[in-house]
Amino acid sequence: MKTSDFYYDLPQELIAQSPAERRDMSRLLVYDRKTKRIEDRLFADIIEYLGKGDVLVRNVTRVIPARLRAVREGTGGAMEFLLLRRLDGDTWECLVRPGRKARVGRTFVVNDELSATIVDRTDDGGRCVRFNYDGMFEEVLDRAGEMPLPPYITERLEDKSRYQTVYAKQNGSAAAPTAGLHFTDELLTRIAAKGVDVVDVLLHVGLGTFRPVSAENVEEHHMHSEYYEVTEEAASRINKAREAGGRIIAVGTTCCRTLESVADDSGVVQAGHGWTDIFITPGYRFKSVDALITNFHLPESTLLMLVSAFCSREEVMEVYSHAIAERYRFFSFGDATFFV
Repeated sequence: MKTSDFYYDLPQELIAQSPAERRDMSRLLVYDRKTKRIEDRLFADIIEYLGKGDVLVRNVTRVIPARLRAVREGTGGAMEFLLLRRLDGDTWECLVRPGRKARVGRTFVVNDELSATIVDRTDDGGRCVRFNYDGMFEEVLDRAGEMPLPPYITERLEDKSRYQTVYAKQNGSAAAPTAGLHFTDELLTRIAAKGVDVVDVLLHVGLGTFRPVSAENVEEHHMHSEYYEVTEEAASRINKAREAGGRIIAVGTTCCRTLESVADDSGVVQAGHGWTDIFITPGYRFKSVDALITNFHLPESTLLMLVSAFCSREEVMEVYSHAIAERYRFFSFGDATFFV
């Protein structure tokens, strides 16, 4: 497969720059893989497609204010850090810009509380960065950092909470699991009251979200590892539902990657934690996930490839063509799709 097989042309004005006024009033495009039928709905209508015995699996990661703007100590040259994951103590793997100035040994000042020293390079072109501060790092970061909005969002986000899901719990992501942004507490309560089991897993979204596919052949692309956790309770509830004939519905590609990383060939989900670099492309046989809720994805991205594996490349391109014609909003703050 060629990376160019996953290209599509998107009008710039359809890239969502801000979230909908109310989370569950985003639009929802529903695609039935059996009938090939497309429906145009609102996200709140998703409850109509969920039934008693189904399991809705959501990712409870929380986005940290991972973007830091700094200046080089002594010269004042600008530097930007994007925190990806904690390596050890106060040392983090980071993306840096401009990379040519982020030389090992240099220190950059963020503010009066925080500075950063480059201690090593990574194989992927990032940096290992040691942060210097007093007190609790999470509190210092909360005061110094910005939400790591994707580069295609150019408008200022007034309410930081809109780049978090309402059920976010555990700090650690460099980007939001955006499919979950459409849920409200009220909608989740109504879904649970219908007999749908809402189950939590964890995957901290990392470098793979930001990294473009630069290889001409898809198979040559290397996915960065992301940390996941699936508890014994979560695995048990998912497996019992599957045994009883319920569907496993993944909220977003992050939940999909988590479940497919821990399921055996028969679809049984195993509890555990660790790192996954699973790369799902057309031809992959899904073991656990029966339906997928997801936002629209960038052209030639690994996430678009995953969705094209869940459905087919031709069908996904048809869905995207419909969405463009119907003026859906795309990407992080955009509308959602539901593949059933």
